[in-house]
Amino acid sequence: MTAGSRGDVAPYTGLGQALARAGHRVTLVTHGCFERLVTGSEVRFHTLPVDPRAELESVRGRGLARSSTGVGKLVRVAALARAVVGRMTDGLVAAAHDSDVLLLAGSLAPLGRTVAQGLRLPALGVYLQPLAPTREFAPPVLGGRPLGAVGNRVAGHGVDLLMRHIFASALPPVRTRLGLPRTDAAPALPVLHGFSPLIVPRPRDWPRALEVTGYWWPYDGDARLPGALEDFLGAGDPPVFVGLGSATVPDPAGLSEQIVRALRRAGLRGVIQRGWGGLAADGDDMLTVDEVPHSALFPRTAAVVHHAGAGTTAAGLRAGVPAVPVPVQFDEGFWARRLVAHGVAPCAVPLRGLTADVLAPALERAVRGPGHRERARALGERIRAEDGTAPVLTAVARLAD
Repeated sequence: MTAGSRGDVAPYTGLGQALARAGHRVTLVTHGCFERLVTGSEVRFHTLPVDPRAELESVRGRGLARSSTGVGKLVRVAALARAVVGRMTDGLVAAAHDSDVLLLAGSLAPLGRTVAQGLRLPALGVYLQPLAPTREFAPPVLGGRPLGAVGNRVAGHGVDLLMRHIFASALPPVRTRLGLPRTDAAPALPVLHGFSPLIVPRPRDWPRALEVTGYWWPYDGDARLPGALEDFLGAGDPPVFVGLGSATVPDPAGLSEQIVRALRRAGLRGVIQRGWGGLAADGDDMLTVDEVPHSALFPRTAAVVHHAGAGTTAAGLRAGVPAVPVPVQFDEGFWARRLVAHGVAPCAVPLRGLTADVLAPALERAVRGPGHRERARALGERIRAEDGTAPVLTAVARLAD
């Protein structure tokens, strides 16, 4: 069970297929617009009613795109989430009635855990970001800027309180509906985290029930690229991929112009992914694409410029190519900092400060500067050797007994 943008859904398609191949009947429960992500896999699909893109393109969603960063923006998102979370309750309960075990993404964990309690089902958290408070880093949803050991942990508890607020109005009716007492006295949910310990080592002050497994890769089918993209790749030097995923931007045309100018100034070809932000570029040295499998494209690029969402960050690391992260909001700053710390990226270029004058030298350093490509290649080899699904298979087998 998961909710959010494409990056909040895609990793579970590959995890679901691994579970299906191990003999489990698996259903992905999420927004209907993502049903095509499991086409051709062994994973079934159950639709939740909310359309995340429509919410972002609503009046309230457009206001969010123009809002401030940090805590202020997180509060606005919490208000948006609180307005829609209750609309997903019926879908979650219906899907759970046909299940033996619930695997819950962080975005739906409080609601899914309540459903599991009411139906007396075992549940396991499967998170893509580290959400539990720790002294070792600040909450990723605040961008990950270090606050000191005490500040990191206090901020983590603050974010946890905000998450509780999001679900505060949705949980009591569900508890009443399922015959649960008003107060939740159940033990904490055990959680497996789908990112590499090479990128984020397990915090030493986390409870034992929280583990880090390694990445879960999206199901990509045969992962073939469109013919026009294959032709473009074969017509010159490896291009730079540029994409902002599900992020929306106030001025797509202006941003696209700055990106193209930066690429040409650095003497690089570009593959520009349209995404939810509506980026586009023209010319023999530029190609605009819609969604394409990162696993097939990224290894054939000179570098990847992306919003540093958890899933795209993982795909770039897996490919072993350098990056220029362009964090837009929330945990993207956290992942961007990790890329820079590991020497895979020369620097981060936050979206609000992106101009051709800033992006062009960052591209030069990433593609032609010393060390970034070699460090990315070496780290990619180690990440590809991990099997993040194995601990989940073991945990599910234990719960299903």
